[in-house]
Amino acid sequence: GHSSMETPCRNNAYMSSKSAGKMKSKNIESHNYEPDESEVWRAYVAQQHFRNRGQWWTTGKRRALKRWSLTFLVGVVQALIAYFANMATKSLNTRKFDHVNQLLQDEVTGDATQGSAFLAFLVYQTGFAMLAAVFVVIEPVSAGSGIPEIKCYLNGIDLPRVVRVRTLICKVAGVIFSVAAGLPVGKEGPMVHSGAVVASGISQGRTKCWGVDTSFSKYSDFRNEREKRDFVACGAAAGVCSAFSAPIGGVLFSLEEGASYWSTKLTWRAFFCAMITLGTLYSLKNLDNWWGQADIENLFSFGEFNSISGENSNFSVWELFLFIIIGCLGGLIGACFNAANEHLTIWRMRNVNCSKFRRFLEVIGISMLVTCISFLLPLIWQRCTDLPDDMAEMTNQEKNLVDLLVPFRCESGKYNEVASLIFTEPDIAIKQLFHFQEGGEDDSSTFSSAALFLFFLPYISLAAIVYGIAVPSGLFVPSLLSGAAFGRLCGHLLHKLDHTSGTFADSGTYALMGAAAVLGGMARMTISLTVILLEATGDMQYVLPLMLTLMAARFTGNVFNEGLYDIHIHLKNIPFLEAEVPSVAERHEIVAGQVMSTDVKCLRPVERAGIVYDLLSSCKHGCFPIVDISSGGTLYGTASRSMLCTLLQRRAFGQPDALSGDFNSGKNLGPRRLSPLVQWDTIERVFPRYPTVDDINMRSSDRECWLDLRPYANTAPYTINETASIQRTYRLFRTLGLRHLCVVNHNNQVVGIITRKDLLPGSLSESLMRGRQAHSF
Repeated sequence: GHSSMETPCRNNAYMSSKSAGKMKSKNIESHNYEPDESEVWRAYVAQQHFRNRGQWWTTGKRRALKRWSLTFLVGVVQALIAYFANMATKSLNTRKFDHVNQLLQDEVTGDATQGSAFLAFLVYQTGFAMLAAVFVVIEPVSAGSGIPEIKCYLNGIDLPRVVRVRTLICKVAGVIFSVAAGLPVGKEGPMVHSGAVVASGISQGRTKCWGVDTSFSKYSDFRNEREKRDFVACGAAAGVCSAFSAPIGGVLFSLEEGASYWSTKLTWRAFFCAMITLGTLYSLKNLDNWWGQADIENLFSFGEFNSISGENSNFSVWELFLFIIIGCLGGLIGACFNAANEHLTIWRMRNVNCSKFRRFLEVIGISMLVTCISFLLPLIWQRCTDLPDDMAEMTNQEKNLVDLLVPFRCESGKYNEVASLIFTEPDIAIKQLFHFQEGGEDDSSTFSSAALFLFFLPYISLAAIVYGIAVPSGLFVPSLLSGAAFGRLCGHLLHKLDHTSGTFADSGTYALMGAAAVLGGMARMTISLTVILLEATGDMQYVLPLMLTLMAARFTGNVFNEGLYDIHIHLKNIPFLEAEVPSVAERHEIVAGQVMSTDVKCLRPVERAGIVYDLLSSCKHGCFPIVDISSGGTLYGTASRSMLCTLLQRRAFGQPDALSGDFNSGKNLGPRRLSPLVQWDTIERVFPRYPTVDDINMRSSDRECWLDLRPYANTAPYTINETASIQRTYRLFRTLGLRHLCVVNHNNQVVGIITRKDLLPGSLSESLMRGRQAHSF
């Protein structure tokens, strides 16, 4: 019972996080984006070509139509999910705040006992947080934002269970509750993950979770890693679009942050997918009002930014320098946030993450902490401010926002500034920070500098603590909200300098720049973030200020550390291949022969079934070179593990006496096929769950049978010479998205094999050290 729970952590504490991660990353497989070109594959393709002769409606056209219609479906489904999540969060939040605010008013009038509001608040928040954590216990992959996982998936890493339907259900349900629990999290990252799962599920037409499986023939074109990857990239774009209603921002996000392999065709598909998502959202929001004027305000937006002076823009040219400075400050804040979260995550991995029970307790503890702080801050800020009285000059938008200010124990006609930021939904708080204008002689601002400071510091610290606990959580909204508070604070200080005579832009503009700066400093995105914020504000005058701010934030942040998503990828020890060659290779001379792993297991073109079975049982390799004995061990082709397992499971053997005794000399291997042929689509039908060694029932009588591998061998494997530079090797491997690369010598004999793990910066520097030790003797 109790002791067994303690032990896994105690062992972990002594291991360095590196070695702990190494053990973990052993079972992570890669995707193979290049199909194997074997004889059975060529026969299958030739059959397809033969069928299409002289036809107008060919397989290719049919496939294209299917692809577009599935992409259409992805957009619709993701919009429905996002709409549902939005409505659910809104209703839970409204219910919670209405009850608590009512109790607060009752406490002031004496109708309720003191402290009942706090207790109700605590029960709501912690209850919701516990529900969110339950979903993570059911499916651990659904914790966190999901953007790092999707980034890895699109890089070609097969993280287990990332794109399963169960993950989707837990992710969406969990994020609804974690946002309703008042934790500083957003639902943007999880929407990206959700879009990716939807795309993957729809393109494969099967789920393990519900046991649904459509016939193979309908979906055969899309059941391979490459098609699945492209669908997931479209799904990620749809996810961003459904979160921010920013379709082009979504496409650019997928291009900049998500995908490692991008093509022009994929741009159109992602664009189409995002367009459909937005269209569906738009229709859903206006269901009651199809024929009247559509109400755009319902979609996620930052509201309208009105120019103060009519025609001109809200800022002057020289203020662009101030925006750059805010960008640099935001980059600093983001770098601090990332560093703090990185150290916290390392501590968590050692002490908390090793048991589900501890993670659950941590969620409850942190939820209570967040609740106490959220309740204490407005109490510390005891001042009650009068509601603005001259409502005549205000726009409708501002009048609506005034109605949303929170009294929190003040009498009617007054409100508490800090509570108005905490006791409301984050996107309403963001709008209030953006849109309350301050001007006039008496400096009547809605939020004073002290209130903003009192909100900003605790909120961003809590956000840094919360990211990484066992609830589904996004980071966009907390960064935007704390950044908006920070930017508004900068605006106030500037206004204090010139006594509000109108030298500087209004604080709302500075709040927008601050929001961009902090989010850019944390995630280090530039293009996509500019477009997302532009589409959310709907105001073209901010293009240049946003670009400058985000570039400044990125440059400043990169001086200190990486973006948060990359940090989390590295902490999980996932073998992520960057687009450019690691810098170790630029500084030293390394060749392919130094980095390859020499532990290669080879097979002969015709092999005894028992030998193949023992080989598969004894090692975990995914690829076995086939060498031709007759010509001195030259490379004949490669055999993939899944293919060998399928052949053994289907018992595609020839008779034990099919070959005469002198086979080993290799002279008499004629063109005869020694065993019954298995069609290519029979092997591929079960993708991605190929049979494993454990599924094979090996009888003793089968062990002597011959297995003819020649029809199934990939006879055109990618190879590289052992003298090739590591730059060339890396480019070949990364550009094609390979899983294995055979290393050969000048006689075309296999000397080693390179996989993804051999090309990571750590492995490259290790191979350098090995080379040095070898030379020193």
